[in-house]
Amino acid sequence: MELSNLTPRKGATKDRKRVGRGPGSGHGKTAGRGHKGALSRSGTRRRRNFEGGQMPLVRRLPKRGFTNIFAKEMAIVNLEQLERFPAGTEVTPELLVAEGLVKKLGDGVKILAKGQITRPLVVKAHKFSAQAKAAIEAAGGRCEVLAP
Repeated sequence: MELSNLTPRKGATKDRKRVGRGPGSGHGKTAGRGHKGALSRSGTRRRRNFEGGQMPLVRRLPKRGFTNIFAKEMAIVNLEQLERFPAGTEVTPELLVAEGLVKKLGDGVKILAKGQITRPLVVKAHKFSAQAKAAIEAAGGRCEVLAP
C-alpha cells in the first residue's frame, strides 16, 4: 500500500448530480430549478430579507428609540476590583489599563460601589458614584476627580 493508491472506502462517496442531461436522468429540461422566475435563471441572488415581494418584516415593524450620538462611554470599575491594590496605592486610569481592569479608556473611568473596600487608596477617576466615594473615604482613602 502506498499513498498513490489510496482511495475512499466503498460506499463512502457518491457520484455528483448531473443535471440537464435528458429526461431519462430525472433532472432534464429545467434541471431541478422549477419553472421560470428569478431562481431559475443563472447569476441570481436574492436580498437577505427578501420575502417574495411581500413587505419585509423589517419594514413592517415600527421604528423605536434612538441612539444618542453625544453619549459618553465610561469604563466601569467596581470597588471590589480595587481591593487587589496594596494600601496607599495611587490608582489612576493608566494603572487600571495596565492591570487589565479596563480595556480602553474611551471617555473616562467611573468608579461604582459594588463590593467593599478595606484599604486606604488614592483613587483618581473621571467620575464617582456617591456611594463609592463615601466607601473609599470611609476606608481612609481619597477620591480625586480628573478633568474629562
